[in-house]
Amino acid sequence: MLQQMCKDFAETELKPVAAQLDREHRFPAEQIKKMGELGLLSITVSEEYGGAGQNMLALAVAVEELAKACGGTGTIVSVHNCLYVGLLDRCGNPEQKEKFLRPFTSGTLGCFALSEPDAGSDVGNMSCVAVQDGDHWVLNGTKSWVTSGLEGKCAVVFATVDKSLKHRGITGFIIPIPTEGLSLGKKEEKMGIRSSSTCNLILEDVRVPKENILGTVGGGFKMAMAQLDRARVGIAAQALGIAQAALEVAIDYAGQRKAFGKPINQLQAVKMRLADMAIRLESARLLVWRAAACCDEDRRTTKESSMAKLAASEAATFVAHNAIQILGGMGYVTDMPAERHYRDARITEIYAGVTDVQKLLIGDLIIKEYS
Repeated sequence: MLQQMCKDFAETELKPVAAQLDREHRFPAEQIKKMGELGLLSITVSEEYGGAGQNMLALAVAVEELAKACGGTGTIVSVHNCLYVGLLDRCGNPEQKEKFLRPFTSGTLGCFALSEPDAGSDVGNMSCVAVQDGDHWVLNGTKSWVTSGLEGKCAVVFATVDKSLKHRGITGFIIPIPTEGLSLGKKEEKMGIRSSSTCNLILEDVRVPKENILGTVGGGFKMAMAQLDRARVGIAAQALGIAQAALEVAIDYAGQRKAFGKPINQLQAVKMRLADMAIRLESARLLVWRAAACCDEDRRTTKESSMAKLAASEAATFVAHNAIQILGGMGYVTDMPAERHYRDARITEIYAGVTDVQKLLIGDLIIKEYS
């Protein structure tokens, strides 16, 4: 039922405007509002706070259908669900949930600000600092690559209370937008997922009341890493949607385009390419669904989530690349969506943990598991 609702919404509300949103780098404000009304911005949030109370598998299925129509919209929905409302629902106290979760379940977006210009994969190198001043904490620094930063009305911002403590000093702070001292950087001009905005958050003497600390002082790193396990499932689902869209474009074109007196889908080389594309996609989907199910077991799922994210993101790039090869020149022009799918797919190997880091994590965990 959820999957069909998302499929219908994507076909009628997203697919017809996806190319235009991409060309104009335009945020899908009207569609986000409608998705909020449908409960798609709080899929896993408990019903007590206005959410749908669904599981991570439901979220993965929903994100895939939405991303199939528009990769950028898939990003917005995935990040908001996994890294803002999902985080508040899991780690916030009742007062924080009432103030910063409930209003964000039906159309208002929140943000997740962990990365910095010099602290991406190396989060322990964080330079955004928080200094206690009575009943407040004063934050200074710059957070980068913040999805929906231009539209979001609140952000979970991570800062260190003591640089010498590295990971153990990182703490999460809930900061409404706008807040005095908090400014937004320029909108990044991106290769793909252009309907989602990305910008820096610049903090200059931002005062945050102590009751806005999410979790515990110094507990931010573990909290963020645990939530990123879930976020990687969301990004993996987005990658599946992009890959599915690219595969369907290739299959449709191969059935219509004729060469040597017959449709090119009758050529052995094209058949073999389509087979490889479908196998990579469907194999990745099984890993994503497995990781989503593991997330609902209320345990750390770093291995399963990293495997899913790695497989799905590489599948998306592989499928999108081969779709362009099947379309030939038509795959390279904007008249067809294949080139957009390729551009959208590329980011899935980068954000929420680059491919190289996923392999290192998986390798470490496999060695530990079998030792």
